[in-house]
Amino acid sequence: MDTLKANSENTHKHPIVVVGAGPAGLTAAAECVRLRGGSGEGVTLLEQDPSTVGGISRTVCHKGFRFDIGGHRFFSKNPEIVRWWQERLPEDFLSVRRQSRIFYQGRFYDYPLKPWNALRNLGFLESLLCGLSYVHRRMWPIRPETSFADWVSNRFGNRLFRHFFKTYTEKVWGIPCTEISADWAAQRIQGLSLMRAVWNAFSKPQPGGPVVKTLIDRFQYPRLGPGMMWEQTRDDLLKAGVNIQMGRKVTEILWQNTVPDSDKRRVVSVRTLTPDGKTEDWAGKEFILSMPLRETLQALRPLPPEATQRAARSLLYRDFMTVALLIRQPEKNAVLFPDNWIYIHDNQVQMGRIQNFNNWSLEMVPQPKEGTLTCLGLEYFCNQGNTLWEKPDEELLTLAKRELMQVGIFPSGAVRMPGLRVEDGCVVRMPKAYPVYGMKYRDTLRVIRKELENFSNLQVCGRNGMHKYNNQDHSMMTGLLAARNIADQARPPEKKLFDLWSVNEDSLYQEEV
Repeated sequence: MDTLKANSENTHKHPIVVVGAGPAGLTAAAECVRLRGGSGEGVTLLEQDPSTVGGISRTVCHKGFRFDIGGHRFFSKNPEIVRWWQERLPEDFLSVRRQSRIFYQGRFYDYPLKPWNALRNLGFLESLLCGLSYVHRRMWPIRPETSFADWVSNRFGNRLFRHFFKTYTEKVWGIPCTEISADWAAQRIQGLSLMRAVWNAFSKPQPGGPVVKTLIDRFQYPRLGPGMMWEQTRDDLLKAGVNIQMGRKVTEILWQNTVPDSDKRRVVSVRTLTPDGKTEDWAGKEFILSMPLRETLQALRPLPPEATQRAARSLLYRDFMTVALLIRQPEKNAVLFPDNWIYIHDNQVQMGRIQNFNNWSLEMVPQPKEGTLTCLGLEYFCNQGNTLWEKPDEELLTLAKRELMQVGIFPSGAVRMPGLRVEDGCVVRMPKAYPVYGMKYRDTLRVIRKELENFSNLQVCGRNGMHKYNNQDHSMMTGLLAARNIADQARPPEKKLFDLWSVNEDSLYQEEV
């Protein structure tokens, strides 16, 4: 096949090729180096972005101030991951007190739940109705439980679902809750129910007891943001001799049968496009891919069967924008609001969440001699190509200022006040930030996984690589295990020691809805 003939003048031969420099890809490359005794020779890391590593866990620096693409807490129940973080940034972690609220119907609700606050905001009658709704659904649960709406209603009742889950979830995903698979809720908020939330609100956590991430009150955070972790990892890899190539977009994955007329296959090389439009082929013995799963299947050459292609095309993603605003206040050490972040459960505004990065780390925003500078990150969930995504940056900055006034962060007209004003801002767009769990998600992945099992030297890892809404530590774990599968020479190559798909499959590790 012509597609398998690599141009001898433009072919780079390395035993291990890792695609994607997000948490999963960087961790996989680092583990390959560790298992090779600290040598990165023979390891190539290809990243589509021309200059930045970290994927969605990057930290953006704009005119001296920093902000995340979404806030990234460093919390894990896996001690190996915690050690991994601490070894790379031993002096740079802060212990941050977590504070967050929900903005809903013009009121702010403490989150995690504080019953008296919720009771006061909802009112006695509505709180009573919510309790009765919960009892009703516990006695008569929805069966079969197929959608996100079913899953949450069964555990919180219909009224609380409508109050605190429906609006925000549909804003995040852009589809009705009845079209989101219950698998997503089972993975992200497994183990959490109304009774458990109330119990945690009134009781003190027992030392050594189970930890629900949604309910933790402190977390670790690098003083200059999560990008600090991944920039340090990149520097460590370069020092070890790993061949890191930026601005390389994978366009084709070239493979061949190991036995004629059989399903046993090996990847020969990946073909990339450089920023100046040139193609390069990267040959290897083992391949670890954290690029979006849909793109992986579509890049296979020869193409997989039509049923697999159809399954790949059905994989959907939700895109994401951060509109960062730098706000000046006239008072020294002023606090615009005390939360790390606020969820916006209000369909009168388009933003879904507000981050206050001063409350993550004071080093994110250098402070002037007079007054206070605060960096807010207003988060918008959208799809590439829609009206919001295509708005010019200036219009998005104007929209963000207006919506801050609508939710009361700014008093009306404050952006024109001489003391309190928006001093600067920028917009960052992040395509394919979140893999969508559609109603046929499980069946779709079953088809794709069956196809990938035919490859003896190809592994997929990470959030987008597996189309699995993993947290940062779970994505890292899939990268670690992929590298260890390669290092295990005692088994035949088609027999992988670790099943990457089982990571976070039965976890009690929680994230917010």
